[in-house]
Amino acid sequence: MESGKAIQALAALAQKTRLDVFRLLVKHEPEGLPAGEIARRIGIAHNTLSAHLAGLTRAGLTNAQRHSRSIVYRADLAEIRHLAAFLAEDCCGGESAACKPVMADRAGFPAKVAADV
Repeated sequence: MESGKAIQALAALAQKTRLDVFRLLVKHEPEGLPAGEIARRIGIAHNTLSAHLAGLTRAGLTNAQRHSRSIVYRADLAEIRHLAAFLAEDCCGGESAACKPVMADRAGFPAKVAADV
């Protein structure tokens, strides 16, 4: 991952509503959630949500797919794995043996994300 892409992803998550939306979508993987349901659960207007989802999508953190009359949004877990790997790239001074215990813990990662980190 390039630094610019990482900065864009981190900037998108540096706003509370976008972070809340992203975390909600992670909880609902792999099915995702329709935009209306996201707005209801977060408690924001649909047009406000639309702007936040656009920011997350531009940053590569979410994707959308039309299902009948609604648009279902999903978190892009592969992109989060790339971001986590980028952030930990030189963990423990690049010594993979020293870093193994640190990365093996993967505290807080869901099993499907932790498998590839």
